[in-house]
Amino acid sequence: MTDTPTQLFIGGAWVDAADGATLPVDDPSTGEILCHVADAGPKDARLAEEAAVRAQEEWARTAPRARSEILRRAYELILERTDEFARLMTSEMGKPLAEARGEVAYAAEFFRWFSEEAVRIDGGGGVLPDGRNRMLLSRRPVGPCLLITPWNFPLAMGTRKIGPAIAAGCTMVLKPAPQTPLSSLALAGILKEAGLPDGVLNVVPTSRAGEVCEPLLRGGRIRKLSFTGSTAVGRLLLAQCADKVVRTSMELGGNAPFIVFEDADLDVAVDGAMLAKMRNMGEACTAANRFFVHRSVAEEFARRLATRMGALVVGPGIRDGVDVGPLIDAAGRAKVEELVADAVERGARPLVGGTTPDGPGSFYPPTVLTDVDPGSRLMETEIFGPVAAILAFDDEDEVVHRANDTPWGLVGYVFTEGLDRALRVSERLEVGMVGLNTGLVSNPAAPFGGVKQSGLGREGGRVGIDEFLEYQYLAVPVR
Repeated sequence: MTDTPTQLFIGGAWVDAADGATLPVDDPSTGEILCHVADAGPKDARLAEEAAVRAQEEWARTAPRARSEILRRAYELILERTDEFARLMTSEMGKPLAEARGEVAYAAEFFRWFSEEAVRIDGGGGVLPDGRNRMLLSRRPVGPCLLITPWNFPLAMGTRKIGPAIAAGCTMVLKPAPQTPLSSLALAGILKEAGLPDGVLNVVPTSRAGEVCEPLLRGGRIRKLSFTGSTAVGRLLLAQCADKVVRTSMELGGNAPFIVFEDADLDVAVDGAMLAKMRNMGEACTAANRFFVHRSVAEEFARRLATRMGALVVGPGIRDGVDVGPLIDAAGRAKVEELVADAVERGARPLVGGTTPDGPGSFYPPTVLTDVDPGSRLMETEIFGPVAAILAFDDEDEVVHRANDTPWGLVGYVFTEGLDRALRVSERLEVGMVGLNTGLVSNPAAPFGGVKQSGLGREGGRVGIDEFLEYQYLAVPVR
């Protein structure tokens, strides 16, 4: 965006890091540095925490309608600047412009949704069973929050956490991913313009996450952590939260099964596969990771999917007409290369892709693998790239067992024309979300989250605000 901030945002002011440190923001399509932003250290984190703590009491007393109107104004401002936000996002993380514009709309919708939920925070009451006391229930903000967001959806993951926190009356310290801080800083500017009081949101990009986050979680003043990222980091943060019993919600890794039964409409299934696999170049926790296709239709499904994926245009996301941008960085591409190489060594056959292109940038071609050995590493590792690994199956019990044979349980996809089977298999899958004959489950109005090692709690939907509220019970004697 024009004049995108590159400083820390603390107490409503743009400031440099206390020690003057900066971190580079790279363009993944070229590997070149776009700019440098302030790199927060421990002192900056303390200042951000202090600003959030100072603002908490007054912000909690702010009328729900006032909080709602701030979110609504921010929603409108984001949409007014869709193209600017999209270009900024594409520059720092690589996704094609068309997809970035879609994320802007998706991100803004969280603010609209939670602007409506802000005025619907309710409690309860009644006479208790013994008849001696009345019970009055109220819901109150949990308090200052630490929000940690990933790089793959840099705007939407911010609004998905900030929206309910504002609606509930919580103040925040936001630590965006170091690869994509620009979208978060621009979002802070939007919220300031929309009237958010100073100190309610503080943004501290950093390359020193451990030095910044651990003291906040162990210090006792942060009362809530909302984290989206890898399961490994989530475990570490849970341990740090335990000392002060910090309330947590976590959206962690995934290993989504994509199941195609013999009675599926293959046109619908392939369309769903393109959405579930290729959204964000496969760099999504909801991305289909393991394609289980009934043996009777596996060859045809693979052929159709390879044709569709092979027709996609790969290139810098900033160019019109590009379908697939670069992966986030060289390390991300190297991981995909290693997983594909391991699968091929075990007998997998690439129908399309599978070879890294020459030239600058972190590009990897859309790839379809068949005859994948179940022991391949990509069957137990989140690929985070444009690779579809296809395995044939013979019966329902077998595929449900294989789909559930993973520590993760974020989302699963089921394609069948049979209603009984659709409901039965969906209920048997150990996941928090199911896409039934669709490859897209994310929606601000629906609860997003998983089971097992895919996380704790839910974001979005009517329950999304619950993560930022506590109940208080007041006993009043009946006289």
